[in-house]
Amino acid sequence: MHWTLTINDRATGWLTEAFHYHWRLCLLHTCARHDLLCPVYVLMPDHIHLIGLGFRDNSDQRGAIKFIRKNLRPALLPATWQKQAHDHVIGPKGCQREALIWTANYIFENPVRAGLVPIGINYPYLGCCLPGYPEMDVRAPDYWDRFWRIHNYLLNAQTTRWRSS
Repeated sequence: MHWTLTINDRATGWLTEAFHYHWRLCLLHTCARHDLLCPVYVLMPDHIHLIGLGFRDNSDQRGAIKFIRKNLRPALLPATWQKQAHDHVIGPKGCQREALIWTANYIFENPVRAGLVPIGINYPYLGCCLPGYPEMDVRAPDYWDRFWRIHNYLLNAQTTRWRSS
């Protein structure tokens, strides 16, 4: 799912290095708790984009968004979240990889469209969260190859665990 978390009244001034630190920490706990990978996120001055990708049958994207919004409220103050997050399902299973990468590239270009940077990948408030893989960097040339290997490994671990139960 592609999620957009909007700040109430499109308030700005909350996006700092300190908030980015809180975001990354909270996102890590969210992904671990709800069995998700976040292959890409971008924090914009008045909203946030992220992609959530479940790797277990019990992955809970709506619960994850509720959890992260609740736990980031103090770091966001005095700004507040808009009442609801917006979600968009990414493509059918047949083209999931291509649709996910296309959506990720679209998200990375958000800072360019907003006039914040000339090259999206150079924007300081973007990244990924793959619990257990702190070395992963969306800027690395082999990122998507490594991401899909990790994703497939986690999916196969889920299937193996399910079959052996």
